[in-house]
Amino acid sequence: MPGNSFGQAFRVTTFGESHGVALGVIIDGCPPRLPLTTEDIQRELDKRRPGRKLTTPRKEPDKVEILSGVFEAQTTGTPIAMVIYNRDVDSSKYEAIKDVFRPGHGDFTYWHKYGIRDWRGGGRSSGRETVARVAAGAVAQKVLDTVGIKVYAYTVALGGIYARECDLGFIEQNSLFCCDKEAYEKMAERILEVRKQGDSVGGIVEVRVKNCPPGLGEPVFDKLDAELAKALMSIGAVKGVEIGAGFKVADMLGSECNDEIAPGGFVTNNAGGILAGISNGDEIIVRAAIKPIPSIEKEQRTITKDGTSTTISVKGRHDIAAIPRIVPVCAAMVRLVLADHLLRQRMIG
Repeated sequence: MPGNSFGQAFRVTTFGESHGVALGVIIDGCPPRLPLTTEDIQRELDKRRPGRKLTTPRKEPDKVEILSGVFEAQTTGTPIAMVIYNRDVDSSKYEAIKDVFRPGHGDFTYWHKYGIRDWRGGGRSSGRETVARVAAGAVAQKVLDTVGIKVYAYTVALGGIYARECDLGFIEQNSLFCCDKEAYEKMAERILEVRKQGDSVGGIVEVRVKNCPPGLGEPVFDKLDAELAKALMSIGAVKGVEIGAGFKVADMLGSECNDEIAPGGFVTNNAGGILAGISNGDEIIVRAAIKPIPSIEKEQRTITKDGTSTTISVKGRHDIAAIPRIVPVCAAMVRLVLADHLLRQRMIG
């Protein structure tokens, strides 16, 4: 089946391309009578919007239109359709490389899968596809609000610079959604430095979920951590996911890794809030490794569609890092998973 839909009880289907007319999403399974306005969705879209400080100069307002499923500022229980029109499209920079594959990009694989590719900004393989996910995630949060679940996403690393502190109050006070003021200043400098070099950088986004009740997740193949990993890995720039202590567990003893349990709850949280694929009521902690943006000005070797060797230097309006714009996307995908499993759990209860 085509992989354009996600979720079971709360199911989303996205559509659209980077330089097409519009992008959008259809949500099926959203419960009725939840408060929802365009402002609720726009607030999240503005976090991802291009044209902000330290991001691509492409000026997209990313204004959302709700086409169905909402009446008198409440969800009706019927499919919710939303659309975001592309307003600042310039495909001219891509004409020179329309027959050339960009290293690190989906150009090569889309061509071999479909025998055709939309070379205008990468088409559906572009990071712009994620605008529809953020819109859907804003609706998913309304489902989570019914039980008090809060999702926080922020930058913990960028270009080799790591946050040492985690101040959740600082996240939305800076343009990189970083959780550490000192690290933010160094990250901003790093972006400007790499931009001059015609290159790009990667980083790490961490997502924390507070007030998640125990019991969410389905054995055996729909484990909550498996679903979270799939959701985050479905974002084009994500190349790795870890939960809780993550890869550090490989060096631990069982006595170190196990989270002992006291009457007041778990003493530690190496499990990242998930045991046996089911939420344990503790804080869920998940991190995603973000690769550098593949479209760079620095000259690289590649081939054309007919296999001829050549070089490429990508011009145009590109981000230097997927961060910060990927941060609300990671939050949205976590929200979609939790909303889906919350509704699935209600079906059991």
